[in-house]
Amino acid sequence: MPVNKNLDKRNENIKIYINGSFHNRNEAKISVFDSGYLLGDGIWEGIRLVNNKWMFLDDHLKRLFEGCRAIDIEINLSVDDIKKAIFETQKINSMNDSAHARIMITRGNKAKPFQQPSLSDGINFVIIMEHSETDTIKEGLVLATVPQVRGLPMSQDPKLNSHSKLNCILACIQANKAGADEALMLDHYGFVNTTNSCNFFIVKNNEVWTSSGDYCMNGITRLKVIQLCHENNIPIFEKNFSLVDVYSSQEAFVTGTLGSLTQVLEIDGRSIGKVKNGWPITEKLRALYKNLINE
Repeated sequence: MPVNKNLDKRNENIKIYINGSFHNRNEAKISVFDSGYLLGDGIWEGIRLVNNKWMFLDDHLKRLFEGCRAIDIEINLSVDDIKKAIFETQKINSMNDSAHARIMITRGNKAKPFQQPSLSDGINFVIIMEHSETDTIKEGLVLATVPQVRGLPMSQDPKLNSHSKLNCILACIQANKAGADEALMLDHYGFVNTTNSCNFFIVKNNEVWTSSGDYCMNGITRLKVIQLCHENNIPIFEKNFSLVDVYSSQEAFVTGTLGSLTQVLEIDGRSIGKVKNGWPITEKLRALYKNLINE
């Protein structure tokens, strides 16, 4: 999700959590032998603080533990241990609203810079917590379709929130070169899938459509929006659809932890929706989601 590149001055003095201790931002260090640095071997979650509450924290930590278990990283910490570290990091940084944290678990430092997992000596656990105002996010996005696709389950399952993000970074570069904010990525069958960092939705004939979820990160915000549709009698379909459907849609939006719901203004040079008509279903879902996180 594109954000304002100007650093929030408050973040210059944040404390970074590393394996049970705190470090100044400019002094926070991890070994060059760290598995995440060497090989992208790790799992992470991004969480958002609103009104002194970490949104959907249990959902995020469940996914964190599931991801580590899936790639055979033994955390040796409980959910309560992770929560305690988050709350301590929040306290030492005096944060109570409009903050974002990235929780990272890697396989740890390696004895040699090789792939073999047994060369790692135990996890590295890092929390980067920053002040992050949601109004720094653009009011509408421009997307460009790119040739990069999300991985197959038998190669690199995109449902894993792993440190290995190179294909998404390449997609983002491709989109940026085309003058867009983010990349719209297809699956290996050519159906519309996701953006390089967010989940993607369209509104067509007053129905909300999103991908089947088979080849994308099944985001927590994505799940909450799908639930809100069901609870509020808004037709919602998780299905395969093509760029033809996207180009003729009435609205499009993306979802993510930090940006919540952000409308898409243009895709591949084609305007999506009409400013004079607004984005009624997107705006309704945004209001419902705002109510949900402020409960």
